[in-house]
Amino acid sequence: MQLRKLDSSEHSRTRALWEKVFPEDSKAFLDYYYFIKTRDNQIYVIEEDGAVRSMLQLNPYMMRIGGTQQLCNYIIAVATEEAYRKRGYMGRLLKASMMDMYEQKQPFTFLMPAAEAIYRPYDFRFVYAQIQEESCGEPGSMKVTMSDAVLSDAGAMAVFFNTHFAAEYQVCAVRDDQYYQTMIFEQQSENGGVKLLKHDDDIVGMFAFAREEDTLEIREPLYLPGFEAEFQKAVYQMRAEHSAPAKIYADRGHVRSRKVPLIMVRILHLETLLSSMKAKAGEAINCSFAVLDSIITKNSRVWRLKSSGENPDMQVSETEDSEGVLTIDALTALLFGYQTIDEIGREEGVILTPRLKQELGKLEPLCPLCLNEIV
Repeated sequence: MQLRKLDSSEHSRTRALWEKVFPEDSKAFLDYYYFIKTRDNQIYVIEEDGAVRSMLQLNPYMMRIGGTQQLCNYIIAVATEEAYRKRGYMGRLLKASMMDMYEQKQPFTFLMPAAEAIYRPYDFRFVYAQIQEESCGEPGSMKVTMSDAVLSDAGAMAVFFNTHFAAEYQVCAVRDDQYYQTMIFEQQSENGGVKLLKHDDDIVGMFAFAREEDTLEIREPLYLPGFEAEFQKAVYQMRAEHSAPAKIYADRGHVRSRKVPLIMVRILHLETLLSSMKAKAGEAINCSFAVLDSIITKNSRVWRLKSSGENPDMQVSETEDSEGVLTIDALTALLFGYQTIDEIGREEGVILTPRLKQELGKLEPLCPLCLNEIV
């Protein structure tokens, strides 16, 4: 048994394992994935008996975290051939990749779990719940034009997102030309594409879509105020050939929608992430706490956070005097605003003094998040 990170020239060797473990993925999607995504990703494997038996892939995204931009990896295709399961291969791949990302000072890694219980032992926590709903759309004549996005539209799509939506989020992938070009390729590989809604030649809405058997799936619809009705008309028009309602993922939120826990995060280089935090406006922070991380033990230190009322940027240092104790996974839920200070205070292994709770409450949490990347 050998665990190693493949050279990029070897990435195609993992396709057979993917096809075996994830037979639901189409040839068109895998052709796209192994032509586009594996150009710049990293693949960790365990080889045994002359072949790849287990793998984990890291797809890089430049992320905007607070006021910073930092590289983070999305974990995908965690897979082990059936005959080689229950040998601890997944855990070894996770730990090896996490330690490498720590050494690169990446603040966190993220994934969409097949089941929460698989990743909780490695201190992953849910931080993002996606708004999902089903809709049949609304009939009516559209007052906007709807067209398929082509690669040359990617720049305008990036401007649309960054002008009208980026400021809403504390954490999201950097949306540039390349991001949207990749999105177009990806959706086309899933029997879909990206639709643009335009009014007077200006983009007023856009959404990714895919068709699967008798279902239309729509991902991340973005539209300007006043154009929701046009989006619903587009849904009605596009699902005319389908009997089932369209499934809409990452919508803007309505009475009929629901929030579904989707993305889990694992903090990697804690100092880097803490340095990305800011104090709430006008608040000064000065506190210290011990962190327990049984996997990335270099995070297990006593940390001091300090900021002035005039400057919200966080000064992060090590100290010896601790006012409390936080596990790395409880800290994840707190920093990303997924749970309150009172909720994590009731978790096993967490000790918070009243003063520490007050000081941590002055942190600006890293939310809302926009983490709709699933490949």
